[in-house]
Amino acid sequence: MLNNKTVLITGGTGSFGQRFIATILKRYTNVKKIIIYSRDELKQSIIQQYYPRNQYPQLRFFIGDVRDRERLVQACEGVDVIIHAAAMKQVDTAEYNPSECIRTNVDGAENVIYAALQCRVKDVIALSTDKACAPISLYGATKLTSDKLFAAANNIRGTKDIRFSIVRYGNVMGSRGSVIPFFIQQRSTGTLPITHKEMTRFNISLQAGVDLVMFAIKHHLGGEIFVPKIPSYKIMDMATAIAPDCVLKMVGIRPGEKLHEEMITASDALHTIDIGDYYAILPSVSYMYTMDDYIHHHHGTPVPFGFSYNSGDNSQYETIASLRDLIVQHVDADFKVI
Repeated sequence: MLNNKTVLITGGTGSFGQRFIATILKRYTNVKKIIIYSRDELKQSIIQQYYPRNQYPQLRFFIGDVRDRERLVQACEGVDVIIHAAAMKQVDTAEYNPSECIRTNVDGAENVIYAALQCRVKDVIALSTDKACAPISLYGATKLTSDKLFAAANNIRGTKDIRFSIVRYGNVMGSRGSVIPFFIQQRSTGTLPITHKEMTRFNISLQAGVDLVMFAIKHHLGGEIFVPKIPSYKIMDMATAIAPDCVLKMVGIRPGEKLHEEMITASDALHTIDIGDYYAILPSVSYMYTMDDYIHHHHGTPVPFGFSYNSGDNSQYETIASLRDLIVQHVDADFKVI
């Protein structure tokens, strides 16, 4: 799928980007070029040390910001596939710096779309978040706007052979700023801060997120939001799994935070299909394909009327034991309950 192709990853020095690079190099040994586009020169330098130029000549490193349209167009020359992972992601930071969040997440999305159209890229996959579904935070609202921009971009492609789609998933185990490494670090104090005892979250491994993007590249028609079927966990179970003897201090829900995360609302369900391991939310406005076209292409079936998908009502839940196994597998191989 990616052999003899040039792939560009915005925000390519982040957790997702690093795993995506490793996956491409392992699965597609004849990939033509992988361009890591980000504004963090230190992280680029660290990755370059891990992948020496003489051993990995297919890697390219571009310093650039998704806010910079001209630089993006320059970076996208000759690119076949764009994975748009760059974003301002911290909920509380976005609430305090709203204009900065909009410039990165909304203006940046428009710039990626413009560059992709100008350079006649073939496939564009944008990473979204569960917080974009019925958003209550600015971060979620900007990512919903980004999702809408990428879905609508299919309607302005004209005669260009290009497809834009989105992947949406929940909290990634062990990613920067996530609760698991924070709890592991915090347990030495004897106290864990808990936002709300009823809180739940979706849970996905970094590799599963990468695999979802790979699926989207291979199968998308354009305009879909792909949502994985993944388990949830209760925040109280996570605290018990990591530090059963710690005192739990209730600190309250943070600004822009939900009690349960959603990925598909009942309104979304009217144009959502079940495609096996994933759901696909179809574009509400498409001049390219009908719902029947998507159903036929993906061998899917419409979800039931009134269907919704959120972490609180999920049919799959991780247990305390399974959470401990997953932490060892995906976050910290030396993890032990103390």
